[in-house]
Amino acid sequence: MANQFERNLEKYAELAVKVGLNIQQGQSLWVNASIQQAPLTRFIAQKAYEAGAKSVHVEWMDDVITKLRYTLAPDDSFDTYPAWRAQAVEELAENGGAYLLIESGNPELLQGVKPERITAYSKAAGKALVKWREYMTSYKMTWSILAAPSTGWAGKVFPDLPEDEAVAALWEEIFKATRVDQDNPVQVWERHNATLRTKVEELNAKQYRKLHYRAPGTELSVTLPERHIWCGGSTVNEQGDAFNPNVPTEEVFVSPLKDGTNGVVRSTKPLSYQGNLIENFTLTFENGRVVDFQAEKGYEALKGLLELDEGARHLGEVALVPHESPISASNIIFFNTLFDENASNHLALGKAFGFSIPDGTKMSVEELTKAGLNDSITHVDFMIGSAEMDIDGERADGTIEPIFRKGNWA
Repeated sequence: MANQFERNLEKYAELAVKVGLNIQQGQSLWVNASIQQAPLTRFIAQKAYEAGAKSVHVEWMDDVITKLRYTLAPDDSFDTYPAWRAQAVEELAENGGAYLLIESGNPELLQGVKPERITAYSKAAGKALVKWREYMTSYKMTWSILAAPSTGWAGKVFPDLPEDEAVAALWEEIFKATRVDQDNPVQVWERHNATLRTKVEELNAKQYRKLHYRAPGTELSVTLPERHIWCGGSTVNEQGDAFNPNVPTEEVFVSPLKDGTNGVVRSTKPLSYQGNLIENFTLTFENGRVVDFQAEKGYEALKGLLELDEGARHLGEVALVPHESPISASNIIFFNTLFDENASNHLALGKAFGFSIPDGTKMSVEELTKAGLNDSITHVDFMIGSAEMDIDGERADGTIEPIFRKGNWA
């Protein structure tokens, strides 16, 4: 008989297939997963086929092999990205397929690796996957990201526990954060998505021209596009099917104007980026561009991120998350953006979302740029929220209204 953990694992797989992806009859699914996540991945394949999937393709990843490559492969091998893989995921999107990423990597896997290697491969992958990223950010396809503990990741979150206990403890927190520990997670998520939609409707009705952020080390103003569109919770793909790109999610978000951010912002949680942790960093913006930056830890990784392309120095997203969100209430730093961003107000450097403006999903990159949105080969969220953060909204007539006080909705 299945134990409680196996039952939860099966419920998690069902949540991924029904809520994250909402797999349709005859749809193909591509799963990216670590070899440590074989039990979960098998459940996902089962649930996908039961939901009517035509095929389930799994691409396995392994932290050890990734580390070996970054340590031992020749330098010039990081300058190119496999064209066959870019083509394969583009074909998946063009044929109406679905994509699932199960994140579980060690947040410090590539610590000590030459930063030039990481930057070179990030650039190569970013350029090769431009078309694929556009399919994702314009919701022309179904995609979802969820996470599962690896020994390396769990050990970072719970350093005082033995390996197996750390993994079990992280699973417990993930089941809680994704609502899998509740009786009918799929129904619970329907209600949760409805709550986020209500908040989205309120913000869209307000049409704030600017957001003003104040917190220790942060004094920032962000300009939003005219007729901007906030999003949150489930979304709808080009075919009209609802799906949840992130499991868990507690955020409502929008893309700002590329040139409209000014001031200083301080991070409040570590950022896990390309196998390195960037901690206690500040960014200074002038007319939308990062003109100065500092970091207590991970300075080279942050520098590499900002130098990926010009768009990496501009914002592509602002997101509001109350400090009293369930993930924040756990008081755990997950060292994983999928979880930490849902415990905190956050911003993202890099590519903006076309769906943040009317008809944006139908626009070319050039048209989106002309409309004032940022373009980049990257999109990286970082956390800035705390119980001390106040946010004001500025209306078109200059009226100032409180949005957040002491980290929560005003």
